[in-house]
Amino acid sequence: MPSCSSDCCLLHAVEDVKVFSEDGTSKVVEILADMTARDLCQLLVYKSHCVDDNSWTLVEHHLHLGLERCLEDHELVVQVENSMGSESKFLFRKNYAKYEFFKNPMNFFPEQMVAWCQQSNGSIPQTQLLQNFLNSNSCPEIQGFLHVKELGRKSWKKLYVCLRRSGLYCSTKGTSKEPRHLQMLADLEDSNIFSLIAGKKQYNAPTDFGFCIKPNRIRNEMKELRLLCAEDEQSRTCWMTAFRLLKFGLLLYQNYRIPQQRKALLSHFSAPVRSVSENSLVAMDFSGQIGRVIENPAEAQSAALEEGHAWRKRSTRMNILGSQSPLHPSTLSTVIHKTQHWFHGRISREESHRIIKQQGLVDGLFLLRDSQSNPKAFVLTLCHHQKIKHFQILPCEDDGQMFFSLDDGNTKFTDLIQLVEFYQLNKGVLPCKLKHHCIRVAL
Repeated sequence: MPSCSSDCCLLHAVEDVKVFSEDGTSKVVEILADMTARDLCQLLVYKSHCVDDNSWTLVEHHLHLGLERCLEDHELVVQVENSMGSESKFLFRKNYAKYEFFKNPMNFFPEQMVAWCQQSNGSIPQTQLLQNFLNSNSCPEIQGFLHVKELGRKSWKKLYVCLRRSGLYCSTKGTSKEPRHLQMLADLEDSNIFSLIAGKKQYNAPTDFGFCIKPNRIRNEMKELRLLCAEDEQSRTCWMTAFRLLKFGLLLYQNYRIPQQRKALLSHFSAPVRSVSENSLVAMDFSGQIGRVIENPAEAQSAALEEGHAWRKRSTRMNILGSQSPLHPSTLSTVIHKTQHWFHGRISREESHRIIKQQGLVDGLFLLRDSQSNPKAFVLTLCHHQKIKHFQILPCEDDGQMFFSLDDGNTKFTDLIQLVEFYQLNKGVLPCKLKHHCIRVAL
């Protein structure tokens, strides 16, 4: 019997991979050697009963080095795991900013940081920015000052740095980019870019906006890590996004487009608003002794409207009863938000910042939490223009009934779910609408 080739054996090899969630729970998953990060995320989404909105990511986390990065969708999980040390692990996490630069490139690449090597005068229009990054024949370049940690030392130096397709370079003479003044800091070919988790504490970094270019061959050694610090979040995001684009190019765009094309294809062949389970439902009349299927569409619609009115009346009665009850503080309206994924309970302001940053600094990313300063209040933590803002939600009483408001009572809501749903449709006093909620799942 003929033996299979080595390629065939590799293709069918099975390995166990352990993945952790944010709450510390974990799951061991059996995967094939050719499974990509995107494939594994889809599998975990299915097993955890999450909604697959293409923003789930697999994170390569090195606690001892203080580094982490989101794997690209096309990367082979087993291959990445083989390059990780024993103290490293995979995390399953949301990252709404994964492909945000394809939607809003202007927010990611400040004009002063973008240079064009093939243009001696004038800049290429911003509309062609991404096209030049994706085209292997063009040579976009990111430039600016960065704090650079010297290899094997604790000291940092502020240097003029430029990122090209061939690698990351620093100038030995001011802002000069003449070849004789450029010194290579790191190449892109066999490296990946990571965020620093706690750069100030672990590496004495000068700012909170640190990142690292780590050679794939390095597992636990800190001395060969190329550590860098930007002055602000936008600059760091620009450097890291450019690194990904220059390294992977068109692959990233294909990763971004494939789920969208699949979604468009599915919507073309299925009903636009109904789910599979809804398609199996029929209108029923239970007014008689036995149930009767309502065949007439007009009668079915009338029955649905009637049921809707009856439901609203029942809800109103329940609210009235709740407001008259001596157990009013424990009524449904004051605790129902605890069932929602966007509510994170008694977390600190610092923890809310960390969660928002981890899940992507995109406009409209939000979470709700208990207020630390006022036990009766809540706080809406919201991201806008890569900055995190906090809005206090206060309880207010009107005609004996309790409401919640974040604009001093001008707009009142019976519960936090109603408040969130309103601001998902209207920005009101907020800088933007609520778009994505921070979520943590148990594996």
